[in-house]
Amino acid sequence: MFNELLRVPIVRPDVLIPVDVAAALLTIWALLGPFRRSSRAGGRGRRLLVRAAALVVGAAVGLVLVWWLGDVQDEFGVAFTPVTRMWIAFACAAVVMCLVVLVQGGWGRRTVAVAAAAAVLLASGLGVNVDFGAYRTIQQAITTNPYPSGSLGHQHAVAAGTPVVDAARWTAPTNMPKSGRTLSVRIPATVSHFRARKAVVWLPPAAQTADPPTLPVLIALSGQPGQPSDMFQTGNLGGYLDRYAAAHHGLAPIVVSPDQLGAPNRNPMCVDSRRLGRSATYVMTDTVRWITDHLDVASTPDAWGITGFSQGATCAMQFSTEHPGVFGTALAISSELTVKNGSLANTVRVGFGGSRAAYEAAAPIATMRRDAPYHDHLTVFGFGQDDAPYRASTTALRDAAVQAGMQTSVIVSPGSAHDWNTVRYVLANGLPAVVAHLGLPSMRGAL
Repeated sequence: MFNELLRVPIVRPDVLIPVDVAAALLTIWALLGPFRRSSRAGGRGRRLLVRAAALVVGAAVGLVLVWWLGDVQDEFGVAFTPVTRMWIAFACAAVVMCLVVLVQGGWGRRTVAVAAAAAVLLASGLGVNVDFGAYRTIQQAITTNPYPSGSLGHQHAVAAGTPVVDAARWTAPTNMPKSGRTLSVRIPATVSHFRARKAVVWLPPAAQTADPPTLPVLIALSGQPGQPSDMFQTGNLGGYLDRYAAAHHGLAPIVVSPDQLGAPNRNPMCVDSRRLGRSATYVMTDTVRWITDHLDVASTPDAWGITGFSQGATCAMQFSTEHPGVFGTALAISSELTVKNGSLANTVRVGFGGSRAAYEAAAPIATMRRDAPYHDHLTVFGFGQDDAPYRASTTALRDAAVQAGMQTSVIVSPGSAHDWNTVRYVLANGLPAVVAHLGLPSMRGAL
């Protein structure tokens, strides 16, 4: 029964509406009563006025807090949507009113107020979750990496220069699995000594056979905060590629999602830094070597792609522009113009040893201008329609990519912002072009 509860969807109306109704009724009850029968009318009026004032003050505090942390200090790197601001204001209003009622006394009033605050906090959390599109079930919210550790199965040495399998000549064996397999693996930080968490690998059905074909590979990077499982758990990356594989006899790119962060709230900026560790070397040396040593993938850049969201997209732009000899394809979802860890001064200090010149040279636009022209290089950009800051950064990056000779396209997620709704929309609509550029058959429409 407990496991069934964990799998209950928390984004459906039949879950959200009862919670919202309960929160509203309890808040009204906490605001209007209960009062002792012996209370005088004037006393009751003053108590009601104080509670109402507490609601207004709490909502104002919430809005100011979001404005200060999000818009002024930019602590989260994104602009909050009106929906998220509303839910935070509601939550702060309920908490402040609860504190007032606790001071006013009376166990009945206190019980109702605590219940109202708890219900509003739950409703607000669920509302923000829907707005960000982060978790579909309770299990996703509490499990950072649900994928089991496992063996990669039958792997063969792939000679340098071996092309991606010719799909027209590929015949799927009768015992091939029907769907892809997702597992956790440890990618050793042999060269970088970077403290990375377990990576997540997705193997299409064809890669699970006794004699697997040579396939392209896609490196996928989470946002920050985040973990390698995010692109699969929340982004549904494996699900989209399963649909592609089902239509193409089990063929699809192998996906590897390494940990470029080291911890959910760390941001090493995908650079090599004395203070933050050698995140760039971990991805571009340790991870790349591990992939070629353990997976049946082609070694040429036309068979290698990289994707990511937010911080991961910025990393994808860094790596794809700096290493065109490794990556011929990129899918960047809401990328920043350049790396960022707090203020500009802090970014330069912790990431580049205090060198402003090194920081500026590492920006993807600077790299593209320096290393142009790029040959047979595709970059698909994506962002949310309501995400003004990342619309601006994407536009600037695309302009630079076009000037550098890259093939480009832009996918705009309707009605979403800097959230996982955007990620899923861009993946569903951007992966077909990415997969085709990696050497597998093209596919019309979204996945």
